[in-house]
Amino acid sequence: MLVALLALSGVLTATPSSAAEPATAYVDVAVATAWVSPGLDRPVDAPAVANPADIRKWTADMTLAQRAALVGRLETQALYGTPVRILERRGDWVHVAVTGQPTPRDPLGYPGWVPARQLTGSAGFAALRRSRPVATVTSASAWLSTDPAGRHREMELSSDTRLPVLARSGSAVLVATPDRGGRWLPTRDVRVGDISAGAPRPTGADLVRTATMFAGLHYLWAGTSSFGFDCSGFTHTVYDLNGITIPRDSDAQKAGGRPVDRSDLRPGDLIFYAHDHGAGSIHHVGMYIGDGYEIDAPANSATEESPLEIVKVDEHRYADEYAGAARYL
Repeated sequence: MLVALLALSGVLTATPSSAAEPATAYVDVAVATAWVSPGLDRPVDAPAVANPADIRKWTADMTLAQRAALVGRLETQALYGTPVRILERRGDWVHVAVTGQPTPRDPLGYPGWVPARQLTGSAGFAALRRSRPVATVTSASAWLSTDPAGRHREMELSSDTRLPVLARSGSAVLVATPDRGGRWLPTRDVRVGDISAGAPRPTGADLVRTATMFAGLHYLWAGTSSFGFDCSGFTHTVYDLNGITIPRDSDAQKAGGRPVDRSDLRPGDLIFYAHDHGAGSIHHVGMYIGDGYEIDAPANSATEESPLEIVKVDEHRYADEYAGAARYL
């Protein structure tokens, strides 16, 4: 169905596509959270569905019980400037497919519902994404500012946010944005260039270095930002930061990699856990970091918070549900 030039809440006009493809819009908040269906947000979720979104306030204000109750409500998250394909509109909500998050559920990307207010359309931004080098945030977060010195901050961006580069000036990079023109990012916080095009393949040590940068971060169901990850959102993002796109969910991550024997684990390999003592459906993934240890984002319960941790594989909370490992390097 042709959805080109679809107007959303009087704000978004999607970038036109061919009749065979849905139109494209862009995330214009630091992190857009995609829901299972429209209207599942609670009063405590107001910072997550607003524009601007405040993910730090959202996660800080939730009780453990409220955070645990996100299971079944959320699908995934998308970062500032990420293209999404528009599938459907229902009131003030838009059904989208998040590009860059492969899934068997939809060849266009990971599906979910986001508030229309968190999306924008920009043919100019789309053209710059195709023609300019990319600045990828590689630090845990980075501030988007109106000046190169960073004195006038506007938005805190998550690691793995990607924006087209317009110019460089010493300690700062001028980037294009989908909704506010040119803005500045500190050079120390970004990598300029497309790591997936002609760059050396990352090593296991590269992946481990990226993964351990987030140690101690709290768990967030459906999280794919450095403000909170779920288990597969964490492994997906670590690989993405190193130029390798893997599926979004743990079961698809296992299916997409090369099987690895437990005795041959190497840093960067993914370790999977399944119900029924490892024989059932995959429900968790971590990353092997060497010397018998892995790093993962364990789910928190309604009574106990479990931050992203480094733990011995043999002593993992799901040790008796080990279901194999996969390699992407």
